[in-house]
Amino acid sequence: MTAKFSVLGMKNLIMFLLILFAGKIVAQEIKKDSTTMPKIDIKYTDKGFQFKTSDNKHLLHIESRLQFRFATPGDQDPLTFDDIYPTSNTVFKINRARLKIGGHAFTPDLKYYFEYELSQSNLLDFRLMFEKWKGFNIKVGQWKTYYSRERVISSGKQQMVDRSIINRPFTLDRQQGISFYGRLFEESPADLTYHLSLLTGTGRGSTENDDNKLLYVGRLQWNFLGREVSMSGSDLEHVTKPEALIAFAAATNTSPYTRFSQSGGGQLEGFQDGVSGQYTINQGLIETAFKYKGFSWQSELHHKRIFDNVNDAETDLRGMYVQAGYFFSNIFGFVPEPLEVAGRFGSYNPNVDFKKDLEEEFGLAFNWFFNGHRNKLTTEFTYFQIQASSHIEPSDGWRFRVQWDISL
Repeated sequence: MTAKFSVLGMKNLIMFLLILFAGKIVAQEIKKDSTTMPKIDIKYTDKGFQFKTSDNKHLLHIESRLQFRFATPGDQDPLTFDDIYPTSNTVFKINRARLKIGGHAFTPDLKYYFEYELSQSNLLDFRLMFEKWKGFNIKVGQWKTYYSRERVISSGKQQMVDRSIINRPFTLDRQQGISFYGRLFEESPADLTYHLSLLTGTGRGSTENDDNKLLYVGRLQWNFLGREVSMSGSDLEHVTKPEALIAFAAATNTSPYTRFSQSGGGQLEGFQDGVSGQYTINQGLIETAFKYKGFSWQSELHHKRIFDNVNDAETDLRGMYVQAGYFFSNIFGFVPEPLEVAGRFGSYNPNVDFKKDLEEEFGLAFNWFFNGHRNKLTTEFTYFQIQASSHIEPSDGWRFRVQWDISL
């Protein structure tokens, strides 16, 4: 399967799916007296338009999402000392334009999902999942590697305008391969969620590895209160029973790359373009999350070691962030119910041998939920500070962003 489809190709796919279900509807009308032809139920759900047969053997949902963003000065997080700020440009853009297609086929246990970025003509996700048992499930295809919570949470369900400064250096992003996962000892003090993945390790759209060494990823999550924390950045449900987790994850990979993104494999600052098998990366994280009565918390602590097999050099990177949000209408009657206030602190050291090389962010966001995460407006103020060993004074600056995220 190719990594990129043309927009025309996606239109043809959508038309095919709609014609397929329309054909079934027509056939049902023609055979009104037939007892063997299942009816097609059509309705709008929290996953967009849904088409489902009456016997529930087949289900398909189609959803689109748009994300409009205004930012000044500039939109990208600063990466180096000189990046604050090279320009004073004001940005207004469609940051994301997604088409999502998912459901199940032949049986509710066999699920599928596609996600396509229309603005860049990128096929982001394509995967099949066999989920018959809670304790053991299988997934094949391409998806966001289940490593860190911040990256796995959809960009449409984030608490801030975007992810923290540590996402770029530590995410494994989208990969192709196979994953085994499940939940054990549910609703007990030993409640565990696990993921074990074997992946190509060469990024989105790459169908083969550069050598015979795969990317191996493991994640173990302890839901010590017997309840999983929902995969979103806000406690919109105002859960009355607290949800909490502590998670540990680790990964190892050898490839030409030191970082991954939606664009595929790439390099962190200070690393040259690699050849096959040049960089061996070992990394791990500790993660926490908590939700209760409108309050939400999440944090990650990362360590990453990059070994350059060509130049015989080793680099250690560290990063962390903490983030929290609250609906203050719970304690102050004058605060509107749809308003959430959230804050984040992030810190990143690109080389622990240079203690003074440090990047930090301080963010404050205000979310107004028109219809949960499906229609929300976010205003964010972020202060960045970057220290460098070669400079006496740090470089710092502010950024302001407004974002409207809507799912249709």
